[in-house]
Amino acid sequence: MIDLTLYDPFERMQFSDTNCFLCGTIITQEHRAPVFAEWLQYKYSLQNKELLLLDKSVTTFSQLTIPCCDRCHTHYLLPLEAEVEQAAAKGVEGLQALPPQRLFQWIGKMYYGSLVTELIKEANPLVMPEYAVSEDPKMLGKFRSFYQVLQSLRVPMVFSDFLPCSLFILEVDPTEDELPFEYQDELTTMSFSIKMGSAAIVCTLLDNGIIRRALGKLYQVTEGHSLHPIQLAEFKARVFYAAYIFSVVPEYFIRPVKPEDDHLVLDTLIDDVTNEIFNPWEMTAYAHMLEEMLKPWSIREAEILQNPKQPLSFLLDEENNFKPMERYLKQV
Repeated sequence: MIDLTLYDPFERMQFSDTNCFLCGTIITQEHRAPVFAEWLQYKYSLQNKELLLLDKSVTTFSQLTIPCCDRCHTHYLLPLEAEVEQAAAKGVEGLQALPPQRLFQWIGKMYYGSLVTELIKEANPLVMPEYAVSEDPKMLGKFRSFYQVLQSLRVPMVFSDFLPCSLFILEVDPTEDELPFEYQDELTTMSFSIKMGSAAIVCTLLDNGIIRRALGKLYQVTEGHSLHPIQLAEFKARVFYAAYIFSVVPEYFIRPVKPEDDHLVLDTLIDDVTNEIFNPWEMTAYAHMLEEMLKPWSIREAEILQNPKQPLSFLLDEENNFKPMERYLKQV
């Protein structure tokens, strides 16, 4: 008999080192799972690389672990990681061949692992974050909705005509690519990007694919092209900014379960009648985001907004066609 019961840690704010993050089972503090899989850490020598948390404490990739019972680790996390490892070994084509729901679960596990770490830390922070996640009811509601669909990792679940996220898989040109691994996430907007060798995944969680549709033409323009790292940075800025102005939270509903059912079916609803899907696009705010992404090339906002009506772009020419680029030449 398949257990189709969902776990909800948000009901009692049950975030501790003694509850499995995925099923809530009481465990000891030794029961942990890495947020970033061991295969990923070994392949890109990440073990001792540092990560800064919201409370200003520092951890490393190998130290960033989440409470996880043996059953969830063995039955759900390890098979997922094995699938993604095999796909990633084949680059962009391998990742594109993976079922999108599996990529969503993989990214969701890393994102949620970082989030749970922050929520546990907030109980006894090194420095109290300026905006404590656990004290923002709207954010907690958003995280709760996300966790509901992340439970698909443990409970068989079918999403009816939707995927809870927007996924972009891009190829990176190796000519001037000096970083074999890159990772970035933004907890509040649920934006995530990871680059493994020549393959990059950019994702916005909990938007039901709306951002992918909104940026569909841009994504289409990049298809079949290898992006220079500076072009990837711009693509990320556009996706992360779209997530920043995305203003609705999808609701998810479980269809009534019949005794013979072996999975849950989820429907979704977005209130686009009383709410705008996106807040207005503000060029200065986008320029801030792009400046942040372009830090490795020391490109400042003034240069980005030299022509305020058409901000600096490395991806598109004036006719919005793809701009081929193998090397970056600093404009003098």
